Amino acid sequence: MATYAIGDIQGCYDELLRLLDILRFDPASDHLWLVGDLVNRGPRSLETLRFVRDLGDRAVTVLGNHDLHLLALAEGGRKRTKRSNLEAVLRAPDRDELLHWLRKRPLMHFDERKGFALIHAGLPPQWDLQDALACAREVEVVLRGPGYSDYFRSMYGDQPTRWSSELSGLDRLRFITNCFTRLRYCDADGNLSLDEKGALGSQPPGCMPWFAVPGRATGDVRVIFGHWSTLGYATEHNTWALDTGCVWKGRLTGIRVSRSKPIEPISIPCP
Repeated sequence: MATYAIGDIQGCYDELLRLLDILRFDPASDHLWLVGDLVNRGPRSLETLRFVRDLGDRAVTVLGNHDLHLLALAEGGRKRTKRSNLEAVLRAPDRDELLHWLRKRPLMHFDERKGFALIHAGLPPQWDLQDALACAREVEVVLRGPGYSDYFRSMYGDQPTRWSSELSGLDRLRFITNCFTRLRYCDADGNLSLDEKGALGSQPPGCMPWFAVPGRATGDVRVIFGHWSTLGYATEHNTWALDTGCVWKGRLTGIRVSRSKPIEPISIPCP
């Protein structure tokens, strides 16, 4: 029995199947971890959602910013366009079942036995593991509750930029959501730099990858994440970055999650 983690798919369903075939993934015995962003920009978001949902308990996927964007579109929190490649999902006969399933996915997954955490984007330096899990649950309760539609109308925005345990209401929920689904860079005090999206070295002085902040409280936690295609595959500071830009004609990358064996990436080109 093996556990495999795969980077951002974004509707690249055919490439996902090819990579799973190379990994020799067996849905009868193996487990699949996905870093989020199952949908958007790629050509087959609908098939990707159906496939992962149908894996049931064999698959764990955390929510990414594009997954939340799809849910917000469905609830009127964002304007729909006819050219959107999410229209196939929004017009599908099983749309409601798929969106209900997606809305119930976590923002963070932690496997105590394997000693790995799975997120989409990043963690602020002030949170330790228990803080991160608790904050994730706060937003998950809202997404799974009766007021989820209202939250999608208030979710977007870059403020606040720094964590405080005294944050409350929408400010608190928005900060947590931005960390788990949008964060790449911040400063040493944990102020988020959400506009910075480039490769390492392109950021302004004082701005650093979230995982490289000195004294990060989750520094002893193994974290698998995606979201950062310009970073590519990277293993630094006890983290594994798996977004290698498949939807941008890059590669789709997976690893076998193991506490005892060296972790090596396996990737395929995405035409």
